[in-house]
Amino acid sequence: MLKNIEGQNIPQVTFPTMQDGQWINVSSNDLFANKTVVLFALPGAFTPTCSSAHVPRYNELFSAFADNGVDNIICLSVNDTFVMNAWKKDQKAENITFLPDGNGEFSEKMGLLVDKSEIGFGKRSWRYAMIVKNGVIEKMFIEPEVDGDPFEVSDADTVLNYINPSAKLPKEVTIITKPGCPHCASAKKLLKEKGLAYEEIVLGGAVTTTSLHAITAKKTVPQIYIDGKNIGGNDDLVAYFK
Repeated sequence: MLKNIEGQNIPQVTFPTMQDGQWINVSSNDLFANKTVVLFALPGAFTPTCSSAHVPRYNELFSAFADNGVDNIICLSVNDTFVMNAWKKDQKAENITFLPDGNGEFSEKMGLLVDKSEIGFGKRSWRYAMIVKNGVIEKMFIEPEVDGDPFEVSDADTVLNYINPSAKLPKEVTIITKPGCPHCASAKKLLKEKGLAYEEIVLGGAVTTTSLHAITAKKTVPQIYIDGKNIGGNDDLVAYFK
């Protein structure tokens, strides 16, 4: 039976981490004292659901969480610090703190360490999320105890909706560019100045101008999409913000 320990203090654990080539011990107090923190835990780095959905959406919604009083978002897994550092780099998840629970000590004290030996994982964390305020667990979102790896309640949107059902979500921005394009560089600069994070699709290799025309009906770059709407090129983006 998985534990729900809402209202209790966070377990006191020291996490050995590798930062900038140096071993640094990070304590529970360092992470949670005098802060509002969202922590989500998952079975393993580089695994399908964790990489395709769990981590990316928390990274995308970081600004919305911050606007609603969250100081930090932590991703925890029973993996070592080198694996977690590599995974963060691979995910380009700069908004999230990746926390290695290498010995499973934190997960065990949470009552959420489970045996996944049947798939060769050994002891791992169950998938869950929680809101922690000044070291006290306010709310837990524990996935149901069913076979496999359920992903129903610990996602970023569910947690944000609990914090504020009317939270304003960040705009979804995609820009199609090609190397050496000055108009593309200007558009990306403007998006950054306006505080809009974006995904970039760079033409070249398998992504050709044929694909650009097939998708956008345009033959020039950049092509910018905001919340599913084609804004157009750089001049159009300037006009959009005016």
